[in-house]
Amino acid sequence: MRIWLLPLAVLALSSCGSSAGDGAVEVAIIGTPDAMFDDGVRLAPAAQLVRAATNEGLVALDASGQVVPAIAERWIVTDDGLSYIFRLRDSSWPGGEEIEAGEVRDQLRRTIARLEGTSLGLDLANIREIRAMTGRVIEVRLNAPVPDFLRLLGQSELGLVRGGSGAGPMAMSRGEDSDPLARLSALPPESRGLPAREDWEDAARPIAVRALAADKAVAAFAAGDVDLVLGGSIVDFPEATAAAGPLSRGTIQVDPAVGLLGLTVRRESGLLADPSRREALSMAIDRPGLIQAFGLGGWRENSWIVPPEAFTAPAYGRDRWAGMSIAERRQIAAGRVAAWVGPGREPVVRVALPRGKGSDLLLRQLAEAWASIGVTTRRAAPGEAADLELRDVLARYVSPVWYLNQFNCRLGAGLCAPAADALVKQAQAARDPAQREVLLAEAHRALVDSEVYIPLGVPVRWSMVRGTLGNFLPNAFAFHPLFPLSQPTT
Repeated sequence: MRIWLLPLAVLALSSCGSSAGDGAVEVAIIGTPDAMFDDGVRLAPAAQLVRAATNEGLVALDASGQVVPAIAERWIVTDDGLSYIFRLRDSSWPGGEEIEAGEVRDQLRRTIARLEGTSLGLDLANIREIRAMTGRVIEVRLNAPVPDFLRLLGQSELGLVRGGSGAGPMAMSRGEDSDPLARLSALPPESRGLPAREDWEDAARPIAVRALAADKAVAAFAAGDVDLVLGGSIVDFPEATAAAGPLSRGTIQVDPAVGLLGLTVRRESGLLADPSRREALSMAIDRPGLIQAFGLGGWRENSWIVPPEAFTAPAYGRDRWAGMSIAERRQIAAGRVAAWVGPGREPVVRVALPRGKGSDLLLRQLAEAWASIGVTTRRAAPGEAADLELRDVLARYVSPVWYLNQFNCRLGAGLCAPAADALVKQAQAARDPAQREVLLAEAHRALVDSEVYIPLGVPVRWSMVRGTLGNFLPNAFAFHPLFPLSQPTT
């Protein structure tokens, strides 16, 4: 069986389902219960969804991944792109006190300070000042234009909270430790600055969210116990396809996601001490063939760190080694490995991967590719130092800056290139778009030349969706907010 992603994959499992459109929407997010309730600034996907449902920021992301009003009911952007002025809606905190610009300003300042040392903190580095202009108007000033700034403000980490509770759009109650369930219910429209509706309680469905391991989530969906499974990745994709039998109910949907799926170089030693040999490992991978074992069609491979389409005017083609067959690439790669091998030099790479059937399959594909150039692949045991580590992360916005900031030396996520970081910093400070693109292209070249990462392609993100469930939309950011699921189908 082959699932196609053009632009999204939908695999029909059956027309039956446990949900008839009333009662609670039962949602399983692949992950751990502890991660779902995390309140830090490095949120797991499950925590991002729960935070977005309960702690809105100035803006939010809707079911299609687009920016929509939240605490701010409207905004304007100055012509130079350096000032964003938001008018707050007439709404209140759960205790009944009005949400005012001064408190929003203070919270944003504190959150941005806490994000120091994260990739999102780097993305927000152009914020110069946040000020309250009146009781309901707040301005954010930038040092240089940030084309994706509103999308950044819509990230879950920038949600607002007072006394442990946010301003919605949903309220949450939790089960006991033995029942780690999040129960979400929509707040009255008038508390969110919207016109009152007499029938809102009848129209809005509650949502029950639990975090489960992939196999348990798939089994719960197949049994009709949950209406929606979120957070699937390539690591557990075989779990979903294995469920595509006559007893399953619903559809598998694969997002047309953007982001990074590849291998971060963790150690600059042995075989991987030289960039040319790190490139040899990358050259040896048959990326189009890599995904065939997963039965997923339409997947977009990538041999660059930043995909060409992220630039307004791409400076390079889709294939890094255009004009060379995979056999020719492997011949060159094998020569580089052979030239290094000698007494006490064993061509072995240890790869760290999360547990899952997809990881096992991916490791076999990589091992076959690297065996063709004389390299032995071993899976790093838990706690063992690895040479390479799987990196599987969704983009928050589509820009070279996002990709390049993922490898900033300050993050300590693997090998890095200080020269690339310096160029990205210059680019973020540039007010001229053309100059910005030139600097970002130079930063990308510096990062590629350093061979700090072996790209494979776009992340794989899948969901299992009951046919009766409305307001679920696959999107490029694979972000599926919970609040729209509670609302009548539009």
